[in-house]
Amino acid sequence: MTQQVQNILPLDVQQRLKNGEKLQIIDVREPSEVATGKIPGAKNIPLSQLPHRLNEIDQRKEAIMVCRSGGRSMQACQFLIGQGYQVKNMMGGMLGWNWDVE
Repeated sequence: MTQQVQNILPLDVQQRLKNGEKLQIIDVREPSEVATGKIPGAKNIPLSQLPHRLNEIDQRKEAIMVCRSGGRSMQACQFLIGQGYQVKNMMGGMLGWNWDVE
């Protein structure tokens, strides 16, 4: 049974960060894309490396997956749900992110 991927809006992610929540944000873009800016505090684990770097994601905490437009992060969510992780896909990816980047 495939579990439905939950989406989260960029605005909601931004609000939660602004409220001081310590979010686990995983950016699955390639390093060359991340070089143009990522959400402050996000961890870069390219989609292709995800299966080998699961130990870098805290399974007890919700993880918010981010990519450029939402496609790769959706794939990442589906994979991680299968591994027993709690994840949300940031809809629209970085194209929908209008706030600070680092």
